[in-house]
Amino acid sequence: MSKSQLAETIGLKRETVYRAARLEAPKTQARATEMLEIIGRVVDWAGGEKQAMAWYRAEPIAAFGGRTAEALVKEGKAAAVRDFLDHVATGGFA
Repeated sequence: MSKSQLAETIGLKRETVYRAARLEAPKTQARATEMLEIIGRVVDWAGGEKQAMAWYRAEPIAAFGGRTAEALVKEGKAAAVRDFLDHVATGGFA
């Protein structure tokens, strides 16, 4: 994934990941960590890292009105995605 793609995926401006001070900012680090944590949670059942990333970016989640995990993280709702994944992992309905 290029730096531009990373910035787009976590909902930040492209310049953010090209400047060291901005890259190390708490908001940038938090968004990147949230994305990686969510992808890490689904990698096994998605079938691999690429499939997990595809799910993160493109799979609509009915419980969130058809928004993707990516859209929710961009809105600052990563905790809701994690809670949803916990619910599904314990046998709850998606």
